[in-house]
Amino acid sequence: MVLNYIWIAFFVSAFAIALGKLIFMGDTTVFPEIINSTFTQAKTAFEISLGLTGVLSLWMGIMKIGEKSGLISSLAKLLSPVLCKIFPDVPKGHPAMGTMFMNFSANMLGIDNAATPIGLKAMEELQELNPKKDTASNPMIMFLVLNTSGLTLIPVSVLLYRAEMGAANPTDVFIPILIATTVATLVGLLVTCIYQRINLFSPALLAFVLGICLFVAGGTWGMAQLSQVQIEVLSTSLANIILFSVIILFIVAGMRAKINVYEAFIEGAKEGFTTAVRIIPYLIAILVAIGVFRASGGMDVIMNGIAWCANACGIGDDFVGALPTAIMKPLSGSGARGMMIDAMNTYGADSFAGRLACLFQGATDTTFYILAVYFGSVGIRKTRHAVGCGLLADLAGIIAAIAVGYFFFG
Repeated sequence: MVLNYIWIAFFVSAFAIALGKLIFMGDTTVFPEIINSTFTQAKTAFEISLGLTGVLSLWMGIMKIGEKSGLISSLAKLLSPVLCKIFPDVPKGHPAMGTMFMNFSANMLGIDNAATPIGLKAMEELQELNPKKDTASNPMIMFLVLNTSGLTLIPVSVLLYRAEMGAANPTDVFIPILIATTVATLVGLLVTCIYQRINLFSPALLAFVLGICLFVAGGTWGMAQLSQVQIEVLSTSLANIILFSVIILFIVAGMRAKINVYEAFIEGAKEGFTTAVRIIPYLIAILVAIGVFRASGGMDVIMNGIAWCANACGIGDDFVGALPTAIMKPLSGSGARGMMIDAMNTYGADSFAGRLACLFQGATDTTFYILAVYFGSVGIRKTRHAVGCGLLADLAGIIAAIAVGYFFFG
């Protein structure tokens, strides 16, 4: 229901802003730009879905091998003592536990091509447990909030863009990004636990949170010892080695279980194709709404309002130049990337605004895209508190990014 109101708000606010620009500023191009954006974004949404089809078919096929071989069930049983505290409505040893863990691992390593298909598989498994098929269950919401918080151990793309834009030390944003994205994840977990009345002080949950903190701290320390070139080589090699090792592990597990590995893959690949087709309408709906809002100048209105408030409060507006990235990130990954590059190009890669834009890019994830694709893949229409918890995690990441930005670079 919340997503419904937000979707309507994008269109209504875009129309009001565009009408104001036409009447009071004589801008006759705004409505043609809005209509053009609807066609462009609809095409983009279909192209994204088309691109996902092959990847989804591949990884759904691999996951089906893991499912039939019993490997995912074994992984689920191993992780149940911890994950069952965060997902109390998921039975111990259920395959969804193993699939969700693999999704989290892929996200932390920045392996987006694998993370999305595995995440969609997890949603299908969670939907099997869902008593109300059109309404998001508590485990689904927790799973997606942890996804939208964007915890990533190696923000490779941000470091590469900084290097391309001529930053003196491209990796100087590495530690601040890890701190900000960890804060976003922990706040998302905390808020969702409170809403779902999950015991925050259970030993297993506290161990999980402590484990995340130690893992991030260890990764931060290790990466801080390496040069830019070493980080790029390690991140690329490590991600691809892990990815191919997972494929081989699943195939070997299928052989040991004496299943027809090829037939299992084909069966899963067919499911992946069906899923890719199913998410097209949801993706078109959210991307067109975002495109209309951007084309109307709505983003400029928000930015000018924030700058005015900052100056009125006497806190300065140094961070405002980077805010377009923060506001765009929950809406569009490619849009936020463009805003980040524009900030570095306008203010300089080593400027405060340029660095802060990179922190925003790495600290959060594309919340509305994730909700549209993941919920759309299983036909969920009533999202309950998923949007609110996801946006609170994003807000926490943005505030943390500003705080650590001033601490490290201010």
